[in-house]
Amino acid sequence: MPMCRLVAAVGMMFLTACATRPSPDVLRPVHLDGGTSQPITILAATNRKKDVARGGFGSTWAASMTFEQYMFSVPRDRRDTAITYPTSKPNPDRQFVVTRRKQLSNDEFVREAIRSAQFDGAVGIFVHGYNYSYQEALFRTAQIAADAKMPGAPILFSWPSAAAVTGYIADRDAALASRSELDTLVKSLSESRKVTRIILFGHSMGGFLVMEAVRQLKLQHREDVIDKLAVILGAPDVDVDVFRSQLKDIGKMATPITLLVSKDDRALTASSLIAGERARVGRVDIDEPFIQEAIVKEGLRVIDITSVRGSDGLGHDRYASLARFGAQLAAFESRSGSNAGDIGAFVFDAAGSVVASPFRLLGRVTASR
Repeated sequence: MPMCRLVAAVGMMFLTACATRPSPDVLRPVHLDGGTSQPITILAATNRKKDVARGGFGSTWAASMTFEQYMFSVPRDRRDTAITYPTSKPNPDRQFVVTRRKQLSNDEFVREAIRSAQFDGAVGIFVHGYNYSYQEALFRTAQIAADAKMPGAPILFSWPSAAAVTGYIADRDAALASRSELDTLVKSLSESRKVTRIILFGHSMGGFLVMEAVRQLKLQHREDVIDKLAVILGAPDVDVDVFRSQLKDIGKMATPITLLVSKDDRALTASSLIAGERARVGRVDIDEPFIQEAIVKEGLRVIDITSVRGSDGLGHDRYASLARFGAQLAAFESRSGSNAGDIGAFVFDAAGSVVASPFRLLGRVTASR
């Protein structure tokens, strides 16, 4: 790749890191008196190494997993997905605030996750993407949980991202090296009969990690685990040919893999340039022959969310805005289930969904017969 184009690609990614980034100080619990906030509980599992001095987690690998439980105060009256981090004098009406933090053992973590699944048997795991610190991923999980009005306590799996714009290659290696930890987490949750469904949501490079973990489960012949999975990939930063290979190994799943894509995702344009101008799955056009073939052969559900507004200026965080339609999306998925007639390519009508209560998906392009 010509150096000028590489510089341009990295420059585009710098746009995502212009604002001041939160330090581990935001993880310190704060006692709040009053305020119109929404309480949210999050479970977090990470293979990052502890930053003992600052009370957080760094970007290097740990020899073992750490499990935590957080309670958040989330402002109720928010107009978008932007996260306002707490200051020295937290304001619960405007800022996301940690009110409780507790370290858990592996067994305690699983018990808390299972307790959260008692409503409908579903457990949700969010896997963040490139250039995320632990605290950024944790607060993003709280935002998604609050907007989607998720029952129970969603789980964050945080792998050791370098949390640096220039750390793209390092993050790719870290994501790949974390597949066994994610694999183990999913298996430990699936062992409970009370857990009937595990929603595995991967954003950006986290989508690559999710696919690798599912592929690893398939190679282990763990269909008992895979049959409980509902895989959703938001703006997946996955090479198209790598994705084809992953799908070939995984095969059709009981619940179709869902892709949330957008044609104008500028962050994925940059990652494509860095990767030698190789196409990324998150930027595919739903009319492309590759997608139409994969939908029919592998049983995919592909949703174009280009009409959804993002907040990062790059169109890469639309998945966070989609969270407020979480109940409708869940209803759509549960209605579809493994019904082959509901696989296909769809266009999400953001304007229509604001007006109408049902989750509206328009313009099916193809479906298996």
